[in-house]
Amino acid sequence: MKMPSYIFFKRLSNPLRIRIIDSLVKKPKTVTDLSKDLNVEQSKLSHALQCLYCCSIVHRKKKGKNIIYSLNKETILPIFKLIQKHEKKFCKICRSK
Repeated sequence: MKMPSYIFFKRLSNPLRIRIIDSLVKKPKTVTDLSKDLNVEQSKLSHALQCLYCCSIVHRKKKGKNIIYSLNKETILPIFKLIQKHEKKFCKICRSK
């Protein structure tokens, strides 16, 4: 049986999912908004968002006919802020980009 942390980090190992998270850090968005921002087909986004939703990395809320996706600000946002802090201080490869 795979450890929960393995499953969680596997959800984050996809570049599209990371791009989605980066976009949602700014504000909640619909799939249409994300599609325009990231220049990605809605079907690919929907699949990636479902993977992120399964681990509560993103939340979704229905508003009229639209579903608004937002980042889990309780846990995921602090994790990403910590990662950014780590990158700036310790990651030579990240700083060179």
